[in-house]
Amino acid sequence: MSDLGGNYIMREIVAGTIISDEVLWKYFKPERFISTLSEGYIYFASANQFEDPFEGAVAVQQPPQQTDPRYSEMETTEQAFFELKRLTKVSCWHRADYESDAMWKLYAGEHKGVAICTTPDRMRKAFKPYRLKPEYGVEDLWAGPVDYVDLTQVRMKGASMLGRFFFKHRAFEWEREFRLAISLRMAEEFAVSVPPGGIFVGVDLDILIARIVLGSTITGEERDIISDHVAQAGLKDRLELSSLLGRPRYI
Repeated sequence: MSDLGGNYIMREIVAGTIISDEVLWKYFKPERFISTLSEGYIYFASANQFEDPFEGAVAVQQPPQQTDPRYSEMETTEQAFFELKRLTKVSCWHRADYESDAMWKLYAGEHKGVAICTTPDRMRKAFKPYRLKPEYGVEDLWAGPVDYVDLTQVRMKGASMLGRFFFKHRAFEWEREFRLAISLRMAEEFAVSVPPGGIFVGVDLDILIARIVLGSTITGEERDIISDHVAQAGLKDRLELSSLLGRPRYI
């Protein structure tokens, strides 16, 4: 394992896979973006909150679900692996040099939202150490691009407890996802109470955010409200409009 230095050591889930200046996007609905600015936190969802039913799976058994030779001896501990989803907190980002119409529709309500741009290098400098309680130790922050695998054909049997959240079924390859993850499995093993839902991890937004992009269907009133919050956060020079507001020309 290698680390990327900075204020909070951000560990690579697979050494050598992180491109430090790669552009990463996160899309928000306006209310979540404003609360992020106000509170100075990034939300990490529990993996069991995601809609993807294959999250954390090491294989996909196709219908009709008859005997699968990969599971001739089914582990009795599969439920324990399923519980890892509750104990793994994840922040998802989109890898792209440009804004995505699909991401706007999926995460920001038909372009009615806000996106921010960053890089892994900015992330490693911006995130603050996370503790479940002030008196507890710092939890490791892991990072890396998601690897997309045809789970109908292979069984990722050697996947680590955390590594399984950094590959997904190939049907989701269009997401081009980069993830940050904090595993609270060891905390629970030591009888520490773990939130069933997500967690909020402190971040220096001035370091994290390179650009703020307003979605193309935000109303003028909403734009003014968001602009005021951005100005209060000292980030107004990074605010811009979606390219989808541009005027199409035909001659």
